[in-house]
Amino acid sequence: MKVLKWLAAAVLALVAVLLIGGLLLSPKFTVTRSVVINAPAERIYALVADPRGWTQWSVWNRRDPAMQIEYAGPPSGAGAKWSWHSKSEGDGSMTFTAAEPARRVAYDLYFPDFGTTSSGDLRFATEGGATRVTWTMNGDMGRNPLFHWMALGADGMVGKDFEAGLAGLKAVAEKP
Repeated sequence: MKVLKWLAAAVLALVAVLLIGGLLLSPKFTVTRSVVINAPAERIYALVADPRGWTQWSVWNRRDPAMQIEYAGPPSGAGAKWSWHSKSEGDGSMTFTAAEPARRVAYDLYFPDFGTTSSGDLRFATEGGATRVTWTMNGDMGRNPLFHWMALGADGMVGKDFEAGLAGLKAVAEKP
């Protein structure tokens, strides 16, 4: 009986730490990664500003080739949208909110499973004969204190996907 009381107290203490600790953590996060691509910004922009282009380089599409994708709005640039349904990658949608040819593509991202949104952009800066692509995402995990723990680890989790995605973008953009 004493062991059960101790176990119950330990579980309650853990729940309290998770909830109270989560309330003390910021729900906001930022993830940023960069890569230098030996290709002109115009070529890279075309792969990013068209949602269909993402299937050529995005790590998420590679992890689930059976992902169901739907497109809406214009074929590229501001207003272009894609939504996906995936057993392994989850469901979501991305809407391009701004597009400056060869300079920047901004987006809003929505994940209905978490009820969270984030925004971000990919920026293109010419460096000699190459282009530096910087991918940034800012998000807010909302009011749920348990999701605040996810915000704390977002850079580590999402950053790996950004690195893999940028490597894929580099490989596609540098093809002759």
